[in-house]
Amino acid sequence: MIDKIREANICLESITIYRGILQDEVISSFYKMIKYIDNNDIDVVNFVRFYSEFYHVLTKNNSFNSFDFYVIKRMIYNENVFNEYVSIKSAQRIDENVLRAVEHDLDCLQKIAQLTSSEIKDYVASVLCKDESEKHLVKGLPEWEFSKTSADGIVSEIMGQLMSQENWQNSLEALVEFHRSKGAGKFVQYKGFIWENCGKAGCLKGIETPDPVRLSDLTGYELERKEVIDNTKFLLKGLRANNVLLYGDRGTGKSSTVKAILNEYCDEGLRMIEVPKTYLSDLPEIIRLIKGKPQKFILFIDDLAFEDSEESYTALKAVLEGGLECRAQNVVIYATSNRRHLIKEKFSDRAGLMSSNYDDEVRAGDTIQEKLSLADRFGITVTFTLPDKKRYLEIIDNLAASRGLKVDRDWLHQEAMKWELLYNGRSPRTAQQFIDWIEGLNSLGLL
Repeated sequence: MIDKIREANICLESITIYRGILQDEVISSFYKMIKYIDNNDIDVVNFVRFYSEFYHVLTKNNSFNSFDFYVIKRMIYNENVFNEYVSIKSAQRIDENVLRAVEHDLDCLQKIAQLTSSEIKDYVASVLCKDESEKHLVKGLPEWEFSKTSADGIVSEIMGQLMSQENWQNSLEALVEFHRSKGAGKFVQYKGFIWENCGKAGCLKGIETPDPVRLSDLTGYELERKEVIDNTKFLLKGLRANNVLLYGDRGTGKSSTVKAILNEYCDEGLRMIEVPKTYLSDLPEIIRLIKGKPQKFILFIDDLAFEDSEESYTALKAVLEGGLECRAQNVVIYATSNRRHLIKEKFSDRAGLMSSNYDDEVRAGDTIQEKLSLADRFGITVTFTLPDKKRYLEIIDNLAASRGLKVDRDWLHQEAMKWELLYNGRSPRTAQQFIDWIEGLNSLGLL
């Protein structure tokens, strides 16, 4: 048994292309335990501590999946020179030496993943334990071979193939094809991201639990949404797609439309990066980061509006219009706003056209045109307006039907009209809040 433990230790030390995987919390903990066991000067107490720490982080990060399942998943999500090169340079041949290094790592990772908890405990119990009580304690430690589960989403097929292979090296070709078509690293692991400050520079943070809203959950505004959906399909097919401004009244489903489109088409390679207005100056950097990736990206800017004194909109204007650098064909910008003209304009701006004040701008008309031109640079503007009474009640009926609520229709309409008067007026958001309330009352038997 010491041979298998020594082999696992050597394998961990000799990983090359996938070496970044050793920084993972779970695999790092496993590494420390194996390294400790493969040492002449060890005792049972320290072994139990290393073993328990590993078991703790494995179950915390792995949702009670087996260790081999976890290793495969981390291997697929790992960012390295191999899968990054494959995903970007798909037409070029990979150097044979790199492929051999990947094969070596696959073999090492398989040996590590398939070292069982029983094998480790049996070795420690037979070699290190001084009496039966210590052996009983060691053998009573929990095992980490849980029931096999299947992966979800775009990684399910490649994970299933690796887990069914007797030799992971035989899946190298399938792994290459997976990264060519699906990408690598965090863009496989996550479908949604937010751009945030990470020290001195910005960085992408994957969103673990994105809003699950689907297009089927949204009621009304089908024509408005169709325009955005069609434009997204152009993007996914590699055709020229427009940047889109979703403008309109609050609560009409502008942001929900964009988030639902991500959930609808993420399996076709769509990804979304939310860019807070504070970081609009980073847009060129973000685009360079994702340009050439096999996925298609929506840069999502929510609640976009500028004060007249702000100048950060110039970065957005430059990206929308396109500069000297070639436009990325896999990127579009979708922005939502409650303002048709995104930059606040004052009457004093107009007064400047005929002002006799020496401190006023000479070419005030140019400033006005600059402010108005930002919205015009979006190829498509889709308008979401508050519904009239008929449309509002249609949304109420559709939401009630989708929730399976069996209540008197006339009574429901009366209560819906009372609700909109008491709260936020007629809007899809108000309709959903009302139906949430009715559903809660119904579930408690209060209707």
